[in-house]
Amino acid sequence: MGLTLPVAKSSPNAPSFRVIALIVAVALFMEQLDATVISTSLPAMARSFDVKLLHMSVALTSYLLSLAIFIPASGVIADRFGTRRVFNGAIILFTLGSILCAQAPSLSLLVAARVIQGAGGAMMIPVGRLILLRAVPKKDMVSAMAWFLIPALIGPVIGPPLGGFITTYLSWRWIFYINIPIGVLGAILSTLLIPDIREGGGLRFDLPGFLLSGVTLACLTFGFTLATRGSDTREGILLLLGGILGGAAYILYARRRSNAILDLRLMRIQTFRVSTIAGSLSRITWGAVPFLLPMMMQLGFGFSAAQSGLITFTTAAGAMVMKFVAGPILRRFGFRNTLIWNQLLATACIAACATFQPGTPMPLIYAVLLVGGFFQSLQFTAYNTIAYADLRPERMSAATGFYTVFQQLMLSLGICLAAAALSATSSLAGRHVPDLGDFHIAFLVVSAVSLLSGPFCARLPATAGAEMSGHRAA
Repeated sequence: MGLTLPVAKSSPNAPSFRVIALIVAVALFMEQLDATVISTSLPAMARSFDVKLLHMSVALTSYLLSLAIFIPASGVIADRFGTRRVFNGAIILFTLGSILCAQAPSLSLLVAARVIQGAGGAMMIPVGRLILLRAVPKKDMVSAMAWFLIPALIGPVIGPPLGGFITTYLSWRWIFYINIPIGVLGAILSTLLIPDIREGGGLRFDLPGFLLSGVTLACLTFGFTLATRGSDTREGILLLLGGILGGAAYILYARRRSNAILDLRLMRIQTFRVSTIAGSLSRITWGAVPFLLPMMMQLGFGFSAAQSGLITFTTAAGAMVMKFVAGPILRRFGFRNTLIWNQLLATACIAACATFQPGTPMPLIYAVLLVGGFFQSLQFTAYNTIAYADLRPERMSAATGFYTVFQQLMLSLGICLAAAALSATSSLAGRHVPDLGDFHIAFLVVSAVSLLSGPFCARLPATAGAEMSGHRAA
């Protein structure tokens, strides 16, 4: 028998789904701001810790790894303790992790603090999405996702220039202190207005599955990270083998469990399966962009952190513009056509970054990044929505955890792939620091991965997700 989904009674004083979406988005804003601020500060942080620049990728992948490990537990914990309590605790933990990052005296301690941050972020985002999925009718889901993502996209808009300004004129440590007032505001608003939803009769927490999946994800993520350094290739390969074996063991384990923490039965649902696989390929590409673009501007163009930040924010500005037209586009063309053709346009914009030179007119660079951000945001709005089109309410909790794990793992893999391309090309040329040509090759490598998603999207029926988009195929 399935779980019974509690239905909140409407109240004249109850906030609309738009208000709830905006409040939950404060957490996503903080998480996205932190991710984009740090990307422009990596060269300065490498100098501060006296390590190679490519080794700083672990500061990004350790956070994404922590997300991937703890996200599967978020749905069960929210069902048991209530969304408001879990959401508040996650914000507080993320804020404490930010303070520890600012105080870190070495790269290893920074990585440890980023893991704590990730544990908080792992609860914030899936629980917030779970609130929307349970409170919003399917016909309003596209609109709800757009409202949810608008404030979150402000983080990437102001993150690069803010991070560049702080790094250039203050210290990179201040990029973590700015999370404190945002965290306090988010905790206050969620306490006052977020509903405390609990799922009755929840399944038991799958502790063995949690440990096995955590070890698997840790081995894969750190294996990719070490394998891309060049000097730690052997250790990286061993960790990757351990991750593959752990993944095979988890598959055998999960097939016999009805309460597996990562429910593989969800992949039997076509819309969820296509969104997970195709979205993962796309996220490998887009996960590499925040890592490559600021470094290319600083190392290849000779720009300061502040200058590179003012350029790279344009991608997020384009993403914000898209949120106002996502609904009409999906209603007109449907999910399948949008995903297929929009992917080609978004990938072309990333590949175009491989043509950037110090002499390229700045208006042209701004235009490419602006349009690329628009198409990227449309693609992931479509992926994030169609994934839940055919799910029953009682499976939403498991689905949000499963889907978000793959999101974060693929973003981490994108950083590793970009670092591997930079390391390989610079090493072959006998350079210790990548030059502009190495960045051009890396952009082409990650762009090629995104193109693999097209055939998977083509398998969707023309009417897929019609109840959400309002599209009616001829």
